[in-house]
Amino acid sequence: MKAPSFARLRGYVRTSLHGDNIEAFINAAALQQIRIWDIRRLPDDRAECYLLVSGYFRLRPLLKKTGCRIHVEQRSGFPFFIVRIRRRKFFVVGGILFLLGLYMLSSLVWSIEVTGNVRIATEEVLKQARQQGIYPFQWTFRLRDPDVVSKAMNTQIKGVSWIGIERNGTTIRIHVVESTLPENRELVNPRHLVAKTDGMITHIIAERGRPAVRQHSRVKKGDILISGQIGTEELPSTVAAKGEVRALVWHEYDVAVPLVTKRKVYTGKQKELRYVTAGDRRLQIAGYGGIPFDSYETIVKVKRLQWRHWVLPFGSQTEVLKEAHIISEERSEQEALLAGLQEARSDVLAKNGLDARIHEEKILHQKADNGKVVMKVLFEVEQSIAEELPIVPQAQPDPGGQDEKAAPPQARG
Repeated sequence: MKAPSFARLRGYVRTSLHGDNIEAFINAAALQQIRIWDIRRLPDDRAECYLLVSGYFRLRPLLKKTGCRIHVEQRSGFPFFIVRIRRRKFFVVGGILFLLGLYMLSSLVWSIEVTGNVRIATEEVLKQARQQGIYPFQWTFRLRDPDVVSKAMNTQIKGVSWIGIERNGTTIRIHVVESTLPENRELVNPRHLVAKTDGMITHIIAERGRPAVRQHSRVKKGDILISGQIGTEELPSTVAAKGEVRALVWHEYDVAVPLVTKRKVYTGKQKELRYVTAGDRRLQIAGYGGIPFDSYETIVKVKRLQWRHWVLPFGSQTEVLKEAHIISEERSEQEALLAGLQEARSDVLAKNGLDARIHEEKILHQKADNGKVVMKVLFEVEQSIAEELPIVPQAQPDPGGQDEKAAPPQARG
C-alpha cells in the first residue's frame, strides 16, 4: 500500500509489530480503514510498518483481539516537529532573535568610502552626504534613491562634474569626478636672468628676452645673461626673461679619506622579545632571560588591532635583538684616493643640480698623513648658472613740474 497524501503534514510513525497473529492484525486494521503501508516481514515473528498518527490511536482494540504488541520506532511529520519546538522554546526564541539581530545589523550602513577626489576634501563630501541622510549607522531602508542624492550633492559641492552613489551590502561608495579647471598661468614681474657664479658660457637659449652674452664668453657673478629690457630707446618695454644658460664652472674640494674604515657586521644570531600592549603600557610574554650578546642592534615592530577604520589601543610589540660587531678594514692609498674622488663627485653633482655634468677633474695636491689621504681636487662642471633678478622701474621725471621759488617778503612802509 502506498503512503497516503500529506502524510508528513498529518504526521506518521514507523512501528514494529510482535506476535503470532500479525497477518490477522493487519487484515483487521484494513477492515477498520486504518492506513498501513511499507509492511516488511522481519525474523522472530516481527514486522515493520508505517501508519498515520490518527490511525495509531485506533489500534488498541485490535491489539487486544489479536494478541499482538506494537512499539513506535520513529516519529515523523509536522505534529512531532511542533512538539519538539515547544520543548525547546528557549532555543527557538534565541535562534529567532539571532536571525532578527543579524538582519538588523545587515540593514545598517557601517562604512562610507569616498574615491576619486583630489582637490575636494573627503570631509566636505562626507558632510554633504550626511545632509542627504548618508552616514554611519543609518538604516539602509531609509536611504533615498541614489540618483536623487547624486543630483543634490552635485549642486552643493563646487568643483565636481559628477557624483555617483553605490551601495554594496553595508558599505556606501561615493565616486567623485572633479571638474577640469583651466591651467592657471603664472604671473611674473619683469626680470633679468643673471649669473649666480663665475663661469664660461657653453650654451644659451633665450625663450623670452634679449641675450646679453655669447657662447664661450666669460661672465662674473651678477652679470646679466638674458635681459628683460627689450624694444627701442623711443619705445622701451620690459618682460620676464626666460631661457636656459649653461656654463663651465670650477669647484675646488679638499678631501680627507681615512685608511682604516669601520663597518657593522651582523653575525646572524638574534633574540626576540614579545609584548602585549595596552595604550602606553606593555607586558612581556616571551623572550625572558638575559641578553646573550655584548653588542647588538634593536629592531622594534609594533602591531595594533584594527577594526575597519578604527585603530584600537591594544596590540603586540616585538623587539628583535640582532648581534652585531664593528670590524676595522685597512685599505691602500689608491683605494682611499678612489673613494675620496667618488665622494667628491657625488657631492659636487648633488650641490649643482641633477643636470650638472663633470667635464674634467684634476688632483692639485695629494699626500698621506696621520692615517689619512689628504688631497685637493679641481672639478670643471657644466651647470646652469641663471638666476632671477627683478627689474625695478625707475621714476620718470615730470617735464612740466618746476620747483616754485618762494616770493621775498615785502617791507612795510
